[in-house]
Amino acid sequence: MKVLVVGAGFSGAVIARELFDGGHSVTVIDKRHHIGGNAYDTIDRNGVLRHEYGPHIFHTNSERVFRWLSRFTKWRPYEHRVRAIVEDMDVPFPINRNTLFAVFGRDLKDEQEATAFLDSIREPQAKVTNVEEHVLDSVGRRLYELFFKGYTTKQWGRDPREIKARVAARIPVRTNTDDRYFSDEYQCMPASGYTEMFNRILDGIDVRLSVTFDHSMEDGYDHVVYTGPIDEYYDFVLGRLPYRSLKFVHLSFPVAELLQPVGTMNYPGEEVPFTRVTEFRHLTGQDATTTSLCIEFPSAEGERYYPVATDESEALYRQYRELAKKDAHVTFCGRLGSFKYYNMDQVVAEALATAKEIMA
Repeated sequence: MKVLVVGAGFSGAVIARELFDGGHSVTVIDKRHHIGGNAYDTIDRNGVLRHEYGPHIFHTNSERVFRWLSRFTKWRPYEHRVRAIVEDMDVPFPINRNTLFAVFGRDLKDEQEATAFLDSIREPQAKVTNVEEHVLDSVGRRLYELFFKGYTTKQWGRDPREIKARVAARIPVRTNTDDRYFSDEYQCMPASGYTEMFNRILDGIDVRLSVTFDHSMEDGYDHVVYTGPIDEYYDFVLGRLPYRSLKFVHLSFPVAELLQPVGTMNYPGEEVPFTRVTEFRHLTGQDATTTSLCIEFPSAEGERYYPVATDESEALYRQYRELAKKDAHVTFCGRLGSFKYYNMDQVVAEALATAKEIMA
């Protein structure tokens, strides 16, 4: 079988590798000048490995996903930590017992006391459908307004009442003092970076960069794997699916010491135009005489990064899926093709399952 894979990010690269190893002829194209999609990283002029499209922290509970990727990289153990600046306080995030002490001045001795305190401040909702209802139901109004309301509004460009509850449900609320951002079994970074890992995944496969897909390219292929936006494939015939983008400002400072106490600092307040600042040497463990930071500004314009999950957008996506059922020669996958806010490991898992289906 001769297959065209559109997109050289996680989804496209994993599927390409599986199909290639299964004996199929595979060509991968990408409109960008590089492989790796949004996980692309590169060495800056000062020798610091930085993520060009914001921080990508690998974490998973899937042994299968971890073992598959381990064929192409060694790992550096890394547990990501985030702090938030709220009302001149510098506190751990996600919320844990130390966060509750900083905000409320309550010295909660154990998880039982923390659970009881959260129960006393939460605002139970008759029905939880959106971000605001989910957070109020979980932790109450004070914590909602400090950590979630402004951040959600900036990130998504929508009122939190318009965004599906599962977006906020991705973020845990802890009653212990665990200050790690993730609690997955496997938490690590590719030892030589994501780009080097993608080089190995795509080794031996025909990859063509700076190539923009058009439908004439489908001629001569038995199947197409499309990891771009599904609405774009269909020339927006039913309307545009909403996405949010980001503008990245990369800064370097000629100092050997780290400038932030943790990898990422969140700025939830609406008075601050950006959402977070990441210092990459926390992630990479590099020793250097400079340090590199990335500031993220949410934007309505630019590359499509985050599918905006609303009732209306999901209804429109379902219409596109119905349209896609008529095209057996093409498979849609990945964040853009599936219109889902996937983590990297979820993209890999979907790609492995998709490749199996295609070969079947």
